[in-house]
Amino acid sequence: MTSSSLTKPHFALLDGLRGVAALIVLTYHLFEAWTTSAFDQMCNHGHLAVDFFFVLSGFVVAYAYDDRRRTLSVGAFVRRRLIRLHPMVVAGAVVGLLTFVLQGAVTWAGQGVGAGQMVLSLLMALLMLPCLPGMPSEVRGNGEMFPLNGPTWSLFFEYVANVGYVLCLRRLRLRHLVLLALASGIALAWVVVGQTGSLGLGWTAADGGWWMGLLRVTFPFTMGQILARLLPMVQRLRPIRGAFWLCAALLVVFMAMPHVGGEARPWLNGLYEMAGVTLLFPAVVCMGAVGRTTDAFSTRLCDMVGQISYPLYAIHYPVLYLYFAWIWQHNYTLADVWPVSLALFFLLPALAYAVWRWYDLPVRRWLNRRG
Repeated sequence: MTSSSLTKPHFALLDGLRGVAALIVLTYHLFEAWTTSAFDQMCNHGHLAVDFFFVLSGFVVAYAYDDRRRTLSVGAFVRRRLIRLHPMVVAGAVVGLLTFVLQGAVTWAGQGVGAGQMVLSLLMALLMLPCLPGMPSEVRGNGEMFPLNGPTWSLFFEYVANVGYVLCLRRLRLRHLVLLALASGIALAWVVVGQTGSLGLGWTAADGGWWMGLLRVTFPFTMGQILARLLPMVQRLRPIRGAFWLCAALLVVFMAMPHVGGEARPWLNGLYEMAGVTLLFPAVVCMGAVGRTTDAFSTRLCDMVGQISYPLYAIHYPVLYLYFAWIWQHNYTLADVWPVSLALFFLLPALAYAVWRWYDLPVRRWLNRRG
């Protein structure tokens, strides 16, 4: 944890862990090229990195703004969050349009897409307006809310959570937040354990995806806010030496585990994933909040992967659309193209660094100066 005289203490370990989670998402999506069901994804629980992001977001937002709820207006909060989040939403949408055109401007079924549809899809992405299945703007034809950049669905629900926070959640007392977390957690568990067997929900508006996405953000975001309210108690815990490496290992091992229960008992997989969101992720956030980096390498690593985590999340998938199309067109196996997959694992973070350094950071500085 670092601090300055002008700002609150900054949790460097949590920045690093956000970067680890972004790399897990990248790995999960690289293996998605050969995924045919929830049972054969090689980084099986990698989608849970999104839920970890939501816990982190609830914690960080509440930590930064809870004590300013009487002085910070709704408009000022929204402006700050837009400056923080929206430049990369724009970048992801633009990169998504470019790669869609490079891919031939066709749906996954091979049907041509007109220029008007592409412009409409871009405008909706820039305005964070989700596509409904069958809309002209749903240019890829597989039901994604944001077909130019699929992972934007989670950023949409992040926006929803931030609006909910500034209008309501920041005013709730701790006991009311606990009740909200219990209610949303029970509802989410009922769906995940009792029906779907997986938390991989919310990316499409089809089949109740709206409600699944809303539940999926409400529970972890509220959990993060509760942790921020309990921070004075959390900080009494003794820091764990090597907390970053321990927490990173916990996240990697938990999300890399094979599917639990198989087709016969999918509820076990749902229980496993709910346990991660309910128990493991809050514990990791607590360890990260009280831990400190103890060597120069860990400090630099946390800073670096933390800086690129959001740009990496925001731009990697449009590039992977080309990767998927290439693999599926030639029926390549992982054994055929593993050098390409490995190269992308390193090249996409490098691209994310460039985008952060020469686009995201300057744009946010410029917008802040104008305000």
